[in-house]
Parts: sequence; structure tokens; C-alpha cells
Amino acid sequence: MKTALTIAGSDSSGGAGIQADIKTMISNGVYAMSAVTALTAQNTTGVTAIMEVTPEFLAEELDNIFTDIYPDAVKIGMVSSGALLHVIAEKLQEYKARNIVVDPVMIATSGARLISEEAVEVLKNSLLPMAALVTPNIPEAEVLSGRKIVTPEDMIKAAALIGETYHCAVLCKGGHQLNDANDLLWKEGGYRWFRGERINNLNTHGTGCTLSSAIASNLAKGYELESAVERAKKYISGALAAMLDLGKGSGPMDHGFDIHSEFTR
Repeated sequence: MKTALTIAGSDSSGGAGIQADIKTMISNGVYAMSAVTALTAQNTTGVTAIMEVTPEFLAEELDNIFTDIYPDAVKIGMVSSGALLHVIAEKLQEYKARNIVVDPVMIATSGARLISEEAVEVLKNSLLPMAALVTPNIPEAEVLSGRKIVTPEDMIKAAALIGETYHCAVLCKGGHQLNDANDLLWKEGGYRWFRGERINNLNTHGTGCTLSSAIASNLAKGYELESAVERAKKYISGALAAMLDLGKGSGPMDHGFDIHSEFTR
């Protein structure tokens, strides 16, 4: 069985963070492992408290994972401090990690910044050059490129600038400020649009975490990048179309919509 590691924060309500990542990885056929960067007290209506792990503890987590069950792919999600990002970059380089997918969780849907300026610089200088793929939404792509994004053409220009600057592939996710579910993959000087099905479901908590984890899972299984993205997009559409409705706010998707066995009945 292929293996995948998520390095991210915990979501106590289970819709995003490492909980969403693990559900997604299992549903996409890989063995899931996690290195927790922070504990959050949250539910579908918002986050009320965050407690980061120490850099020393995160290093211990990563040492234990890489020296025992080596991951075939690594997904990196919410990491808010430069010190933790430094540890991640050092350990991934030390263990020669492969198939690294970076979901640069910088800006909440509300527009609030979730990451310090120092951490942004560490992310740019240390992690992005190691990544096989970075998956920013529109506001995050604006931060990474320094460009305003209003049109699909702006997405292409921003993705190209990010990719050329940090020497990685870029999946610029639509649907945040642009009214569509179309994502743009820029890779090695070329680009491809992945047209998404617009599903009328307000319960979208954790979609970014889920997409990046699904891509990492498919890379772990040996799929080429474009196929990994295509499969992940189909998985997201299925999870949204299941129309799970939990919680008082923007609820989670049904990550296990395609799992059917005697144990799920």
C-alpha cells in the first residue's frame, strides 16, 4: 500500500485540517499519517482557539514518521509560524521527501490573515522550491505573485509568475473571487484549465484541504500530475454532491461518499 503524510493543523469538528486529510487519503486508497502543527478549537461556525506545537515536538513527529513508514507523498497545510516552517523544510530536505504538495493556507474565507509575514517569507524561500505542486486560492495566489487577480487571464499570469519564481507547478483554484469552479494548472511553461462542476452546496468547509490531499494521494500512487489533479477534482465533486448537511455553519463534505461495505451499513 502506498503512503501519504499530512503536515497540518487539527480541526476538532473534523471537516478540515488533518481530519479531512486523513479521511481523503483513506478514501483515495493510501495509508494516511499525520504530523500535527497546531490544535484548533473550532466548529462549522468558526475557530475559537489555536495552540501550536513547539518546533522541537514537530521535529520529533517528522523524525518518527520518516524513519519508520516513509511517505510516498507529503501534503502541507496550515502552518502559521516561521519556526515551524523552518523545521518542516529542514526535515523534508534531510529525508529527501518526494511528491510534496503545499496548500498555502494564508487567508480565511472571511479575508482574515492566518499566517505571519515572517512565515510567508519562509514559505516562499524554503518550502515552495521543494514542492511538486502549490495549490493557492485566489487571495493566496495574489500574495504569492504580488498581482491582483480579477479575470481568468490574471490567474494565468499569476500562476506563471509563481511557478517561474519558485520552480514548481501551480494549481490556482477558482471559485473564491471568480464565480466558477474552474482551476488552472500551470506546469513547465504551459497551462491547462480543469473545468469544475458548480454544485449548489453551501457546505464547503475543508475543500482546499481535501483537494490537496486527494492530489497528494494520487501522486503517491504513481499518477502523473495532470491525472492526479483530474482525479482529485472528480473526488471533490462527488463529496460535495453527496449533500451532507451537518452543523450550524458551513459544514463538511462527505469524504466517504464512495465507500460502501458491510462495515459502513
